[in-house]
Amino acid sequence: MDFELTKEQKAIQKAAWDFANGEFTKEYALECDQNHTFPEDLFKKAAGLGLVGIHLPEEYGGQGYGLLEAVLVCEAMCRKDPGLGMAINLGAFASQIIALFGTEEQKLAYLPQVASGDLMTGAAFTEPDHGSDITDMATTAMREGGEYVINGSKTFITNGLNAGVISFLCKTDLKANPPHRGLSLIAVETNREGFEATDAGPKMGLHGSTTAELSLKNVRVPVSNLLGQENRGFYQSLEFFNGSRVEVAAQALGGAQAAFDRVVSYVKQRQQFGRRLADLQVTQHKVADMATKIEAARLITYKAAWTYDNKGPNPSLSSMAKFYAARAAVEIADEAIQMLGGNGYFTENEVERIFRDVRVTEIYEGTREIQKNTIASNILGKQ
Repeated sequence: MDFELTKEQKAIQKAAWDFANGEFTKEYALECDQNHTFPEDLFKKAAGLGLVGIHLPEEYGGQGYGLLEAVLVCEAMCRKDPGLGMAINLGAFASQIIALFGTEEQKLAYLPQVASGDLMTGAAFTEPDHGSDITDMATTAMREGGEYVINGSKTFITNGLNAGVISFLCKTDLKANPPHRGLSLIAVETNREGFEATDAGPKMGLHGSTTAELSLKNVRVPVSNLLGQENRGFYQSLEFFNGSRVEVAAQALGGAQAAFDRVVSYVKQRQQFGRRLADLQVTQHKVADMATKIEAARLITYKAAWTYDNKGPNPSLSSMAKFYAARAAVEIADEAIQMLGGNGYFTENEVERIFRDVRVTEIYEGTREIQKNTIASNILGKQ
C-alpha cells in the first residue's frame, strides 16, 4: 500500500500552491468578500495555467488528469484562501456533467471555453419545495417538435448570475412512477428568452461566488441540448455527485488546513502571563486534535478520489469524504476562532471568514444528512 503521491502529482500540487501563494493576497480576498465579487481575473489566470480544466479531456482543452489531481489543486488553493479557492474551483462547476454525458458537439461547444476560462458553468438541481431531494422535480421540459419548452424555478444555484450555460434537472415524463424515472438533464444557455436570474440575497459566506434564484418561463432549447439519455437524468446526476462531492471534500480539507495554519502561527507568537500559548498543554492538546482531524480528512478524501479514478464511482466513499471533511473543517475553523479569543472574532485575523466560507461545505452538493443517508443505504442495503 503506497500513500505517496507521484512526482507528477507533487508537481501539480506545487504549481497550484505557487499560483495561490503568489496571487491570493489577503487584501484581494477581503475585497471580494466585502464587495461580493467573483475573482474573474484569478479564474482566467488559473485557467491559463491549466488549473481550471485539470480533469477535463485533453481533446477539449483540458489537462486530461483524474479526480485526485483536481483534488490536489483545489486543496492547495483553498489552503491559501478558502474564499478565493472555492470560488475559482466552483467557476467550472458541473462542466463535468457535459464531459460525462455530452455529445461530441456539446463537448466541443462548451468544454474548450471552460478550460480557457472564457465560460463559467453551473447546474440547477435544488428547487424551493424539494431542497436536497432530487427524486422529483417541479420544473418541466416538454417536447414540442424539435424543442423542449422548459418551465419552473430553481433556488440556491451556484454561478447562477454569471454562468453561460447551466445543466437543468427537469421532469420530462409526467407519468413516470416513481417520479425519478422521468427526469432528464438539459443544457440551457442563460441568454435564452424567458430565462431570468436574480441574486438569492445576502449570505453567510462564500461571497466571491454568486448564488441565484432562476426562473424559466417557456424557455425553448433544441432537443439536441439533452445531456445523455432522456429520463435518465436522476441516475446521471448521482454519477456526477460521486465526483463532485469529493471536490467539495477537497474544498473543506483546504479550508481546515487554512484555519489550522493560522492558529498555529498565532499560538507560537502570542504570549500570556509570560508564556507562549504554544507552551500550554491545553493549547498543545487542541492543536493535536485539529491536526489529527485534518490528517483523517485528507486520507479519506484522497482515497475517495483515487478510488473514483482507478475503480470507478463509490457513492458511499464519496459521501464519507464530503461528510467527514466538511464536519472537520467547520469544527477546526470554530476552534481556531476560540483559540484566538477576541482576535478571532475580527476580520483582520481571517479565521472568522474561513469559518463563514467552509460552513457551506456541509450544505451544498447534498447536506450532511443526505450524505449519511447515502452511506447508510450502501451499508444496510448489502446485508
